[in-house]
Amino acid sequence: MNIVVASLNPQKVNAVKELLQGYSNFRDAHIEAFEVESIVSEQPMSLEETIQGAIHRAKSGIGNADYCFGIESGVMEVPYSNSGIMALCVCVIYDNVTIHLGISSLFDPTQKIADLIKSGRNMTQATKEAGYTEHEKIGHAEGLISLLTDGRVTRKTYAQEAIRMAMIGVEGK
Repeated sequence: MNIVVASLNPQKVNAVKELLQGYSNFRDAHIEAFEVESIVSEQPMSLEETIQGAIHRAKSGIGNADYCFGIESGVMEVPYSNSGIMALCVCVIYDNVTIHLGISSLFDPTQKIADLIKSGRNMTQATKEAGYTEHEKIGHAEGLISLLTDGRVTRKTYAQEAIRMAMIGVEGK
């Protein structure tokens, strides 16, 4: 079985590789990673835009593979949340016919970060400007979620939530 991860982000690639070890049908799969543009904003600002980015990545990266994993992170407006927006991760697994969609839980990125995102910064820029990190690509490292949870949830384990949810459709086939 051949699988493509439509990203070179090490957190996304390792999330897929590690998670698939727990699925007997996928344990021996050959996994490759390619950079695929999402075609959405650098910082997706809605559930719809985040899903569109994941779908585009998965469909564009499939090639001759059996499955392609498109993973996209974004934010969306959420009423009653402290900052007005919450962050999420979306995984689309595409098999050249069907889109299998999974979405992670949401988290509040803090008021300061949310205000910076609403003013046009992406998550990395906002996280740096708010003083949480100096990392140039926090999403390629531990991620904001890890900083906010003191490492209890990492970018990789957070992405795995969305991947697990998408795998329900794949395993149920």
